[in-house]
Amino acid sequence: MIVTVTPNPSIDRTVTLSAPLTRGGVHRVTSVTDQAGGKGVNVARVLTMAGIDTVALLPAAPNDPLLTALGSTGVMLRAVPVAGPARTNLTITEPDGTTTKINEPGATLDTATARALSDAVLDAAKDADWVVMSGSLPPGIPDSWYAEMVAALAGRSCRVAVDTSDAPLAALVAGLHRGAPDLIKPNAEELAGVLGLSPQTLESAVAQGDPEPVVRAARQLIERGVGTVLATLGAAGAVLVDATGAWTATPPPIVPRSTVGAGDSSLAGYVRAEVGGAPPPQRLQMAVAYGSAAAALPGTTLPGPAEIDLDAVAVSPVSRSQPTTPATPIDDPRHAVTRQRR
Repeated sequence: MIVTVTPNPSIDRTVTLSAPLTRGGVHRVTSVTDQAGGKGVNVARVLTMAGIDTVALLPAAPNDPLLTALGSTGVMLRAVPVAGPARTNLTITEPDGTTTKINEPGATLDTATARALSDAVLDAAKDADWVVMSGSLPPGIPDSWYAEMVAALAGRSCRVAVDTSDAPLAALVAGLHRGAPDLIKPNAEELAGVLGLSPQTLESAVAQGDPEPVVRAARQLIERGVGTVLATLGAAGAVLVDATGAWTATPPPIVPRSTVGAGDSSLAGYVRAEVGGAPPPQRLQMAVAYGSAAAALPGTTLPGPAEIDLDAVAVSPVSRSQPTTPATPIDDPRHAVTRQRR
């Protein structure tokens, strides 16, 4: 079973425009959709569509429309009761796929609720193969929360993944000596920022087809205890680094429609491949296939197995001097039966 944790869930409202966004202008909307959101929620939805037993753990009021919306997707829920409503995040998408996001801070969690959320994560981890913690933190929860949870989960049988940014990511890296996650999923800007590097340097190198600077940056985290770094690089694909090697994946050409949920879909693709027994190159291949599929879909629509084209994603080792596992296709990975989990 996979447990996803979304400390700051949301209702994601997506507004689609028929023309480019002009600051200060008047725009006509072609469509509006409301869906249950938050990074961990998105991961749970993608994994559920792929037939992976997944529970979405999040704080929410018992009568919050967020729970109704999420329940309608078939995702199993575990909610920690709170008093306030979930935030509403606004996404504006333009015809060329450009996405503008306006996110609310979220409802404040008091000390008792924050403790209840932490206790719920530790309890759910008892039966989990993966605990995937994602997204921003709401007011009332300290920036160190992810670092504290990773340390509290150290020694458990479950693996732990974290996908966050800004101060919570910095606190996580600063606390690696207390406990390190099995996987983190930064983008180029987040990876550079947390290591004091120039984001432009990493992004420029990737744009020129040179993943080595990303690999060197990721290895700094591997040396500090992180098990695997999945660095998502937008249209340039992604880089995967662990103790055995490093690989880069090139996505297929797509017509981008919305980047909302693309990184979350990549993380879900990685976890899906891992629980299916795939080696690292194939985990990267599925991660990029899912991220690309999400970017080609409108609004906050997330991809199911039918939208995934593994064959269109090219994976290669960054350095052939490193030990690697060949990225040969596994038997029909799009429909592979997940091995029996607890």
